[in-house]
Amino acid sequence: MSIANKVVVITGASSGIGRATAIMLAKQGAKLVLGARREEPLKVLVNEISAYSPEVTYVVTDVSRKEDMESLVNLACSTFGRLDVLIANAGVGPISSMDELRVEDWEAMIDINLKGYLYGVAAALPVFRKQETGHFVSVISTAGLRIVAGQGVYAGTKNAVRTINEALRIEAGANLRVTGVSPGFVKTQFADSMTDPATQEKVKTAMDTMGMSPDAIARAIVFAIDQPENVDVGDIVVRPTAQA
Repeated sequence: MSIANKVVVITGASSGIGRATAIMLAKQGAKLVLGARREEPLKVLVNEISAYSPEVTYVVTDVSRKEDMESLVNLACSTFGRLDVLIANAGVGPISSMDELRVEDWEAMIDINLKGYLYGVAAALPVFRKQETGHFVSVISTAGLRIVAGQGVYAGTKNAVRTINEALRIEAGANLRVTGVSPGFVKTQFADSMTDPATQEKVKTAMDTMGMSPDAIARAIVFAIDQPENVDVGDIVVRPTAQA
């Protein structure tokens, strides 16, 4: 099966990498089930895709709620009869120094970046096992590959996903695929979740200076999905050339 007709669930689909990936996959004939917390941008995206592909639907989804992830996967199965790919893209990064003790921000990153990913695995893995095929794609981060001040908890959640991804790949057997895509600076709304004004301004400046288009990450995701069923692309790192 090529990308055409594959049923793909995308979390965090309303903007940035999720949005770019949805558009790119739709243009190649995928059937899409989109989830995000904000309904209006989701509606706009679905209407845009519907202009050239009717095979798209959505549901408002908070990945930190187990029930929402179950509903998202169930929507794919009830609408299209199966699920081929789950793209765990939703994430937040309210980074700050540890001394600021922004515990609520730490909890948000754990709930969305880590628990949200696990809820997706819990919802999709039984479906994949029953089908004897399926593909987990997780958008991780270069933050976990190079640890810098202010990103301890954020990098911790991303490295936890990276570790669990590898364990899942080992346990998956011959029929399931597991891919992690780690972007560097990308021009998205990522900084909007940051509650520390100084850090937010610094990150926005870096994005404006060196950030890649979300399409760069979307192309990496599409590359992994488009491989033959017996080929598993484990990890892809995509950085701007200017990023150290």
